[in-house]
Amino acid sequence: MPLTVGTAGHIDHGKTWLVRALTGKDTDRLPEEHERGISIDLGYAPLELPDGTSLSVIDVPGHERFVRTMVAGASGIDLFLLVIDAGEGARPQTHEHLAIVRLLGIDQGVVAVTKSDAVDAETLELALEEARELVPDTAVVAVSAKSGAGLDQLRAELAAAADRVGGEPHDRPARLFVDRVFTLRGIGTVATGTLWSGWIGEGDELRAEPGSLPVRVRSVQVHDRPVSRAPAGQRVAVSLPGVVRTGLRRGQALIAPGGYPVSYRLDVALEELQPIQDGARLHVHHGTAEIPAVVRRIGDRAAQLRLSSPAVAARGDRVVLRGETTLGGGRVLDPAPPRHADAERIERIERGDVAATIYSPVRLDELRHVLEGDPGGVERAGEWVFSRAWLEELRNELALRLDEADRLDPGVHAPAAPWAAAVVPLLGFERRGAKLYRPGASAELGEHAAAAAKLEAQLGLEPVRVEDAKLALFLEQRGRLVRLGDGMAISAEAYERARQTLVSECEAAGRITLARFRDLLGIGRRAAQLLLERFDADGVTRRIGDERVLRRRRSAG
Repeated sequence: MPLTVGTAGHIDHGKTWLVRALTGKDTDRLPEEHERGISIDLGYAPLELPDGTSLSVIDVPGHERFVRTMVAGASGIDLFLLVIDAGEGARPQTHEHLAIVRLLGIDQGVVAVTKSDAVDAETLELALEEARELVPDTAVVAVSAKSGAGLDQLRAELAAAADRVGGEPHDRPARLFVDRVFTLRGIGTVATGTLWSGWIGEGDELRAEPGSLPVRVRSVQVHDRPVSRAPAGQRVAVSLPGVVRTGLRRGQALIAPGGYPVSYRLDVALEELQPIQDGARLHVHHGTAEIPAVVRRIGDRAAQLRLSSPAVAARGDRVVLRGETTLGGGRVLDPAPPRHADAERIERIERGDVAATIYSPVRLDELRHVLEGDPGGVERAGEWVFSRAWLEELRNELALRLDEADRLDPGVHAPAAPWAAAVVPLLGFERRGAKLYRPGASAELGEHAAAAAKLEAQLGLEPVRVEDAKLALFLEQRGRLVRLGDGMAISAEAYERARQTLVSECEAAGRITLARFRDLLGIGRRAAQLLLERFDADGVTRRIGDERVLRRRRSAG
């Protein structure tokens, strides 16, 4: 079963050296990292254990300035490798990294006490004892990346910890959080990240969220090895043809279309390291994203996080909350909750009331293991499940927008979400193309009547600029003007007079030039050009070189 292990620990405690000793790969890839001798960004390496277990290793920076980068790497791991220098013992980032690991719900791992060859036996024993007290019920191994001492035992303990991990849900929709985007010659844009759930394979059609960018997977690699399909729980690289490198960024997720909500709100069960006040402004770390947010407390143990940009979350996901330091974290109770925090609803969710966890549409696939019977207040439409309260809120929101719509076109754009095809028919509105209208609603001039009269008084054979495109369309649909080019118009009578002149000349001479048409009407060259282009578009004429001929024989009347 593929799994991912992430390092944790204070700067200069030997994380990168240990990963190199275990895997043979230097995870410091940036020139600046080699120049400064510290890790700045996330590093990656494969680790094959003696029992056949395959681990993807994520090496994180230990400097306090890069804790946000550490969280981005730790968010997708299955087990931890906490690294503590035998000579220094636990230091500030040791404690903060360990707190983050715990907030992320990662309870399996190993502690490596490094540089064991650089201290005496008594100091080493004190360091081992401190590590056991710091992380109870976790294997602690003394190692030396320099001499290789303890590496075999460390591999064995990692294998044992991996056996205790449940693994990732392969039967849920695909979700890969992007941590790197780059281009390769002959391949194009490549995105890498830890596959949180599902499978990704060649030819898959996915979406990059937030952003609603459709992408197609051309090829898949796992640690530089091509595979046809990759399951969750490991590092994955996908090539995405037709996507520019700047179109993707760390923090986005590649997901199966419609598989997860994209929401500006998260309801979470809180775990606090320091008190978090109602209204506090902080940063929410979720997946590889870091999102500014405002906290709205819901009772003593929960909060609604109101995000400045949307998250791609699922129930049960873990988030880390940081200000200048790590303040706490939370478990996602609802990834797309109502706008108003509701303490009673949170209590129902924590009691296991499935209906309370459903607000905006969720795929049946995501809930089939818990949704049984007919929970009260829940609607089903096709493959979607949602609350009646959400449906009513959507209906009221659309009704308000329809009340405010321009009377020239009293419709509003229909929702474009994956659930729209199933849900929109339940709303009681009339769909016309991409828009929704109240049943029987029709366009009317209303407050535009005076503007329409003023415009029509100006219209003749010489094109007039019309600033209000909706008004021009309305009047044209009612035969009161004809639009030309980009924002110009003439009267319907002038259009018909020009058409008759054109047809008569073409029937007499067989064809007509722009100059001849201009002279017959006594108008300017630009006006004649616009009219001829409109006649071409209407199917009256066909252009051949610099001349026009009739598409079909017409009478002069």
